[in-house]
Amino acid sequence: MKAVILAGGKGTRLKPYTTIIPKPLVPIGEKAILEILINRLKKHGITDLTLCVNHLAELIMAFFGDGSKWGVKIEYSFEDKPLSTVAPIKLIKSLPEDFFVMNGDLLTDFDFKKFYDYHLKSKELLTVATYKRKAKIDFGVIDVDENNSVATGFKEKPEYEVNVSMGVYAFNRKVLKFVPTNKPFGFDDLMLALLDKEQPIKVYPYDGYWLDIGRPEDYEKANEDVEKLNFFTRV
Repeated sequence: MKAVILAGGKGTRLKPYTTIIPKPLVPIGEKAILEILINRLKKHGITDLTLCVNHLAELIMAFFGDGSKWGVKIEYSFEDKPLSTVAPIKLIKSLPEDFFVMNGDLLTDFDFKKFYDYHLKSKELLTVATYKRKAKIDFGVIDVDENNSVATGFKEKPEYEVNVSMGVYAFNRKVLKFVPTNKPFGFDDLMLALLDKEQPIKVYPYDGYWLDIGRPEDYEKANEDVEKLNFFTRV
């Protein structure tokens, strides 16, 4: 099993923590975000890794090296310009028929092996891990009709439950034919391209622990949770 880890972003939403270090190296407890993820991948038998890097790439490469310290093999794919989240994958040579793609800022107890087996069984080009997350609107929401009258009512700071992408995907190599070469192309672009071509997309719902460390409040929660959940030793 091979994993492509997207680690080239600037982490602008996580400032000021990412002012001088790349987001994958921001510490959670005593370890870097990406270090925790790599340890969990290894526990599930995933030891062949490619890091897609761009912003402050030299710091990430200096920290992780060839991965031998963690018992994995790490190679690097360098973007000479920002290519968003999917286009960098086309730069990687010799990809297997099926492989993982994931963001480098995840804190989760996700079972990657079960997810991979589910993807292989489905035989689809793309499988997306999803999570139900509550989104709170910090304003009073008014339902308005076409006559600018209140239609069905008013809700004060409502909460909505939505399915969100976890930033963990399983790709079949054939999906890359929908991705342009050397042009910014994100996961949203890929989803829309597949839907436009009526290509089926499989979803893998997950209800365990998952946190995307993209905002300061998520980072603070991650530091509160990491010791309690024992992510360093638990599979």
